Amino acid sequence: MQSLSARQAAAGEASTSRAPNSRAVAPARRTSVACSASSSSSKEVTLLDYGAGNVRSVRNAIKKLGYTIRDVETAADLASASKLVFPGVGSYGQAMTILTKKGLVEPLKDYIHSGKPFLGICLGLQLLFEGSEESGGCEGLGIVPGAVTQFDTRLGLPVPHIGWNNIAPTRASSLLDGVGDKRVYYVHSYRATPSAANKEWVLATTQYGGEFVASVNKGQVSAVQFHPEKSGATGLDILQGFLEPEAAVAARKAAAAHASSSSSSSSSATAAHSPRGLAKRVIACLDVRSNDQGDLVVTKGDQYDVREKGDTREVRNLGKPVDLAARYFEEGADEVAFLNITGFRDCVMEDTPMLEVLRRASERVFVPLTVGGGIKALTDSSGRTFSAVEVAAEYFRSGADKVSIGSDAVDAAQAYYARGAKADGSTAIEQISAVYGKQAVVISIDPRRVYVADPASVPHATVKTSRPGPQGEQYCWWQCTVKGGREGRELGAVELARAVEALGAGEILLNCIDNDGVGKGFDLELVDAVSKAVTIPVIASSGAGCPEHFSQVFRATGAAAALAAGIFHRREVAIEDVKKHLAAENIPARL
Repeated sequence: MQSLSARQAAAGEASTSRAPNSRAVAPARRTSVACSASSSSSKEVTLLDYGAGNVRSVRNAIKKLGYTIRDVETAADLASASKLVFPGVGSYGQAMTILTKKGLVEPLKDYIHSGKPFLGICLGLQLLFEGSEESGGCEGLGIVPGAVTQFDTRLGLPVPHIGWNNIAPTRASSLLDGVGDKRVYYVHSYRATPSAANKEWVLATTQYGGEFVASVNKGQVSAVQFHPEKSGATGLDILQGFLEPEAAVAARKAAAAHASSSSSSSSSATAAHSPRGLAKRVIACLDVRSNDQGDLVVTKGDQYDVREKGDTREVRNLGKPVDLAARYFEEGADEVAFLNITGFRDCVMEDTPMLEVLRRASERVFVPLTVGGGIKALTDSSGRTFSAVEVAAEYFRSGADKVSIGSDAVDAAQAYYARGAKADGSTAIEQISAVYGKQAVVISIDPRRVYVADPASVPHATVKTSRPGPQGEQYCWWQCTVKGGREGRELGAVELARAVEALGAGEILLNCIDNDGVGKGFDLELVDAVSKAVTIPVIASSGAGCPEHFSQVFRATGAAAALAAGIFHRREVAIEDVKKHLAAENIPARL
């Protein structure tokens, strides 16, 4: 099935489809959302934003559905709320600490027990349970029986559980009816499990190394482990199911009737089908920098050189960041990454252009946004100092869901090994993950291949390569670089990956200088070596030139996602074609 475009989802317009049987439900469903949103523009939602992580997308999604937002400032705001949305972000212990300090724990319990409409999102679901083993063990709100536990990494699955997965409802509901096989977006390391004690609460489950709770519901109290605000048009439908349950039920009945009619009259059209389970993600990456005229543009380099060939050597301009990001959402990208590669990244607190890009993009893009470049402790031009957590917080408040750390991660890893492979809490990786959760921290690795005749001659993890070196060398390792590939360090990519995982990173973005811009495929040996060395998800990057390169990396390695830039910017390859190719190869993909 195909998801609706961002523009259609935002405007509530009907869409046409190349696969009528799979998308025939869209026109009636989205038209109803548009009418409903228009007639309810004066309605108000109370938002419990306790100040951790990105809730801008939740705000934007609620506003897209025609509602105004009132923030919880005091306990009295909870008591007077008529509809409450609680988007929990970050770590369990941090969230409970903040709620306690603000004096909101008991008022929040009182609101939930009142029976008025409540929707918890992600951590907002987990906090309803009795407690969690996260943060060394914490007591929760105690509304739902059971405890939250970490995914078992011994099963060989990457943790955090990041990406698009199916749900299996246990009963009918206005919240989830109509979702069907459409995937929703998850990003979490801990989960609640269904049991006899919480059976009456469990509304839906998802499979990932076993069954876990995807959604709970009793009366008007609901919560979801996934992020509807990051689940595209499907997520907007789910939010409408909470905000206007009666309208949602009517819309779904109309959509079902429309789908049945279309199905009977369109016998020749068949929809692509993707296997159930966690989808392999296809990510669009935008390298953002200012050109020689001072305009912020998306560019793309060849082995990290972003200037055009020839006498002018102008910065290659492939479009405007926000417009391109919105285009990729419309075309089905599972995530969008912004990599800030220009000089003003060193003044993030004054970095109006990049922060504004995130703010505007989050209004049009309802899939996860990652931003990288300058995520570190810094001193700005006025002499003010900021911690890495404060810098990251600025990005999260502006719309980022994850931050990517590059060169500073190399320094952190070298210091980690110098201490005897011990963490001391001093790095940006540790500090940000402690507040926002490891799933919010991505490490961008920029290595280049180094050939050796004898693996014993270097202290790095090596592999026997199928691509011998210039002197016939049979082995290689990958040297980490900093400063955009201009400076090499005596640290291998495998060792760096192991170190940052130990420090608290939740995901690795694995580039390859040798393959960048070449279009001959990913470095499969590199991706395989790193993905085998860690238990966190690995994103393959650098080298994609055709849809087949995506299926190759997913079949040959443990990569959880694959990223491309230039081929998408130049429309040489369509994201939709990549997804269809993956489905045809029986590789799970979000269609």
